[in-house]
Amino acid sequence: MKIDGNAIRPGNVIEHQGGLWVAVKIQHTQPGKGGAYLQVELKNLKDGRKLNERFRSSEKVERVRLEQKEYTYLFESDGKYTFMDAETYDQVEIDGDLVGEKAVYLQDGMEVIVESYEDSPLSVQLPQTVELEVTETEPVVKGQTAASSNKPAILENGVRVMVPPFINTGDRIIVNTEDSTYVERAK
Repeated sequence: MKIDGNAIRPGNVIEHQGGLWVAVKIQHTQPGKGGAYLQVELKNLKDGRKLNERFRSSEKVERVRLEQKEYTYLFESDGKYTFMDAETYDQVEIDGDLVGEKAVYLQDGMEVIVESYEDSPLSVQLPQTVELEVTETEPVVKGQTAASSNKPAILENGVRVMVPPFINTGDRIIVNTEDSTYVERAK
């Protein structure tokens, strides 16, 4: 679907220079002379290259619609992650580069969204939050809770997050998968 160059939004996938690119950052610029343009930071979906490009409103770009389908995470082997379609039981293997840094949050049986273009997987979207156990953290020192300071904790998957002082080893917490931050204590 063709859209105007100034209609690109963060997260849009466009076809540009013979490849698929996702818009990461956008800055609308109105120079003193000449027409306004959109400065767009693009990231290649295949190899991760970055590119800064200017699009004017008069330009047309091809916006790509990605197919989104729900899959269940099964296992990881040799840097490849295997997911199963819950409806057809078909399995798909996705390279670790496409899963990215969020792979540490994958848990057996987790429901994820796999985005693909022409039956080729491009990315994996994990749930916004996951529940994990704190395996290591410092004990709270009496009187230290007056200031709102967080302390480091290591989770069962090896990720280090900052948690409030009342969280102890063995507690289960909810963590945001986007930025690896503490959300709340699990209920």
